[in-house]
Amino acid sequence: MAKSVFIAEKPSVAQEFAKALHVNFSRRDGFLEAEEYIVTWCVGHLVTMSYPEAYDQNLKRWSFDTLPFLPKEFKYEVIPAVERQFNIVKELLNRKDVETIYVCTDSGREGEYIYRLVEQMAQVHGKKEKRVWIDSQTEEEILKGIKNAKDLSEYDNLCAAAYLRAKEDYLMGINFSRVLTLKYGRNISNYMKTDRTVVSVGRVMTCVLGMIVRREREIRAFVKTPFYRVLGTVYVPAVHENDAGDSKPVNFNLEAEWRVNDRSAYAQTPYLYKENGFKEKEKAEELVRIVSEPLPANGIIEQLERKKETKNPPLLYNLAELQNECSKLFKISPDQTLNIIQELYEKKLVTYPRTDARVLSTAVCKEIHKNIGGLKAYAPVKAFAEEILNNQMQKGIEKTRYCNDKQITDHYAVIPTGQGLNNLNSLSQTAAKTYEIIVRRFLSIFFPPAQYQKVTMTVNVKNETFTASQKVQVFEGYLAVAKNSFAKAKSDSENDEREENGLFEALKKYKKGSIIELEKFDIKEGETSPPKRYNSGSIILAMENAGQLIEDEELRAQIKGCGIGTSATRAEILKKLNNNKYISTNAKTQIITPTLLGEIIYDVVENSIRQLLNPELTASWEKGLNYVAEGSITSGEYLEKLEGFVGRRTRAVMGLRNQSQLVALFNEAAKNYSK
Repeated sequence: MAKSVFIAEKPSVAQEFAKALHVNFSRRDGFLEAEEYIVTWCVGHLVTMSYPEAYDQNLKRWSFDTLPFLPKEFKYEVIPAVERQFNIVKELLNRKDVETIYVCTDSGREGEYIYRLVEQMAQVHGKKEKRVWIDSQTEEEILKGIKNAKDLSEYDNLCAAAYLRAKEDYLMGINFSRVLTLKYGRNISNYMKTDRTVVSVGRVMTCVLGMIVRREREIRAFVKTPFYRVLGTVYVPAVHENDAGDSKPVNFNLEAEWRVNDRSAYAQTPYLYKENGFKEKEKAEELVRIVSEPLPANGIIEQLERKKETKNPPLLYNLAELQNECSKLFKISPDQTLNIIQELYEKKLVTYPRTDARVLSTAVCKEIHKNIGGLKAYAPVKAFAEEILNNQMQKGIEKTRYCNDKQITDHYAVIPTGQGLNNLNSLSQTAAKTYEIIVRRFLSIFFPPAQYQKVTMTVNVKNETFTASQKVQVFEGYLAVAKNSFAKAKSDSENDEREENGLFEALKKYKKGSIIELEKFDIKEGETSPPKRYNSGSIILAMENAGQLIEDEELRAQIKGCGIGTSATRAEILKKLNNNKYISTNAKTQIITPTLLGEIIYDVVENSIRQLLNPELTASWEKGLNYVAEGSITSGEYLEKLEGFVGRRTRAVMGLRNQSQLVALFNEAAKNYSK
């Protein structure tokens, strides 16, 4: 009888496939077998690219004579530590009774690469090969993936991009690391008083190091500038007496900020710091004297605007957003976050973690009631899940910004499956909290926006303008479900809310032309702030957006293109930079700073292969890989450009004679580090 082999990336995933098939398997060495099916697994990568000495033993020794190293054909080999499992898999894939191979490695570029290397080394021929593409490890999703499996050949472009990514990292890593080590390694060792220095360079890693060093140097070079703002206190009599029935009304104060206008005594003068402050305190004091004689000062309301504002639920989480959120909430590294989301995925609690998308697909939206329904068994959000389903609030979600097939490449956003809740008790406290934030973000999109009322008034006092505003929440909307159970309660929030609402009511009696009193004027001193250091979450977002740290979530979504690295690799890049001692990450705060060695490596690259520090260029390489995956350009075209770049830059470094100039740069960096 002809058999089908299911090959997964890990033993744990293979077990889930075996369970989903509902047949009696016999456990064998490295696989499971039943009458019709065999289930086996890799253990991550079984095959890797060979080191240069596999091409020629002379290449083992690092020498300018053997650079640039650009092989015509790339060699691969089985990783010795997993050779036993490879041989088991090889034998299974080539068995005469095996007719069909179902490729069940992770649904993405790297998962594709893992199987294709095995297929290549095992010399698989004459078999039907089907690609299983799943978004979660629930039984329903696995069976659907098997049923809808496409011919493996439909993923050939993705496979080509995967091979090229590996070749790119290999060629840049080997050529640039060797040439820079040969050229500058001894200088660095002498300076750092170490035995030997290897200059470790990577397409993504070096670019990220550049972002971190540049930010640190911007902070050092920053000169604080003091400025002085003038604030007026607007007196607002209460509309009603207080709750105690006392005849004395409860009055309010509202802060109003001075801003220059065309009629101001300070318009077009050199004394201004931006439009709302002064460079010198004396000028701020002069303004206070002008407007405060006498007190209280009468002001005329020149403009009064009342408007409604809405705040929409944010887009769903992708891996980068989760890594940033967990860095802020739990002070954990991107690598730790990825491990947590992977655990949630393997326990069937959430969908595939290594995704860049923040939206759902149309197909998923049609079945989304199943995910919501499962969450009725999750106590923290039971009432919200029931409210959504009882009121059919999920209807029409496919017509909103939370659903967009064009924004999905491999996988949709990370959302709860509604299943696997029996595994919650086995989670760590941080993993359980992470699951909760994913669930709450997901359910938020089915609720209406929060609504606010805002009043803004512009007051004229002796031709000087003071602006005040007050905003109150009039409808909680999605914010009700978005509040995490573990969030710290705000003290006196009810009193604050009552006061805000009272002030808002009191402001209703005013209109354009009304006279209003300003009780006093104060000067508030401030100073310009340097750029913030990256933390382990914000650097991930900056990598996702090609070096731009964009705080505004909606703007991030609009400009999103190809970033530096991928969702699957960014955490590993930071880990490698830490391991190389090029950067240091504070375990408590997750703030990232460069080390002296990291700054020295930066200066070396800046003065030899500057292009490696360019985020836009690094992102363009990633975009090129996407073009290969889409079929827009061929592997040959991409490889030709890659080899040209590597060859030219390697040869250029050999011709440099700048070692002595670099010592001055090393000295400059060293001033910032205690010996």
